[in-house]
Amino acid sequence: DYRYAEGKWTIKELLQHIIDTERIFAYRALTIARVPGSELPGYDENAYAVAANVEHRSLDEMIDELTAIRAANVMLFNSFTDEQLKAKGKADGKDITVRACGFIIIGHALHHINILQQRYLN
Repeated sequence: DYRYAEGKWTIKELLQHIIDTERIFAYRALTIARVPGSELPGYDENAYAVAANVEHRSLDEMIDELTAIRAANVMLFNSFTDEQLKAKGKADGKDITVRACGFIIIGHALHHINILQQRYLN
């Protein structure tokens, strides 16, 4: 339940944010791969964090969930053809490809792992 500063997320809220973002970008990738040109809405990560109510969840359960989602997403991206990976659509009004969604999933998680190490576990 530690927050490194007022208004910042707890470790469980941070982990839930990674989980939510992974799901959202996988959905974006799937939608655009199947229906190129799709236009998808943005999402407000702060609204998601407030609504997540992570207090009742265990850290172990959340880590298991992230592990399962990542495994499923690896399988999803492995299923895409080269043409599907290049497919373009829009998310939050911005152009994006299926391949970019995959890179965002990975980069986003790494970004927050670095924050976790520097500001929570240091």
